[in-house]
Amino acid sequence: MRIKNGFVLREVCGEQVIMGEGVGALDFGKLLCLNETAAWLWQKACDMGDFTVEKLAEALCGEYDVSAEQAKADVAAIVAEWQKVNVVE
Repeated sequence: MRIKNGFVLREVCGEQVIMGEGVGALDFGKLLCLNETAAWLWQKACDMGDFTVEKLAEALCGEYDVSAEQAKADVAAIVAEWQKVNVVE
């Protein structure tokens, strides 16, 4: 999986949001607010290029005090949301 071209994380009025730029903005037309951890995961996914739920969960465990099981469940949930709004491929 990877973040689709044209989607970026920006800070808007103190909130971390995913927004479309260029062609991405045409199809998306909205902002997706992320909490601190979800924004960290988005940035990590961007840095990885191609990513999996397992790789993001592993990175999350390295950054935060969370069990591998909980990290995988949390990452799977946020990635499912990203898939639902069509910002990953």
